[in-house]
Amino acid sequence: MTTYEKNGTKRWRLAGTVAAVAVTTAAGGVAWAAGDLGGADPTPSPSPSSSASPSTPSDEAKPGRPEGLGGKHGLMGAARALHGEFVVPKDGGGYQTVATQRGEVTAVSTESITVKSEDGYSRTYTLTEDTLVNAARDGIADVKTGNKVHVSAIVDGDKATAVSVNDSTTRDAAREKWGLKRGPR
Repeated sequence: MTTYEKNGTKRWRLAGTVAAVAVTTAAGGVAWAAGDLGGADPTPSPSPSSSASPSTPSDEAKPGRPEGLGGKHGLMGAARALHGEFVVPKDGGGYQTVATQRGEVTAVSTESITVKSEDGYSRTYTLTEDTLVNAARDGIADVKTGNKVHVSAIVDGDKATAVSVNDSTTRDAAREKWGLKRGPR
């Protein structure tokens, strides 16, 4: 097996693990929200550090549930998440922490990318030759300051190494150039 095949297989296995954990976590949250809460109030209390106001249930949301718990946006708002971390089993045993963040690029080079989410959270991610970049032909060279991106990374101590960087700004511009609709697929 060539090095490319090994690295490609490893990357796809990791991407599959990240996707499976995200779906499983979201599905478990929906099951929790839909199940008997044993008298517990499912309405989250805003944290003292949160400046966001509580959401109002939409016509599609069920009474007493915020939109993120199976309401308008479903999956506990996972599709709208700005940033977060979760722990997954690691191939070969043990566990690893996976971080995700959606936001605007504030700095980018061939070695790292810094992303700031709309709530002010900022993090720098190390880039490696194995980081998958979904932008345009030149990969990370096409990612510019101000672009909107979604990063998935493996966290080890203080270091977050990007597994994938998806640049929606560059992707949407390329789609429009070819006459394709803008936005989610």
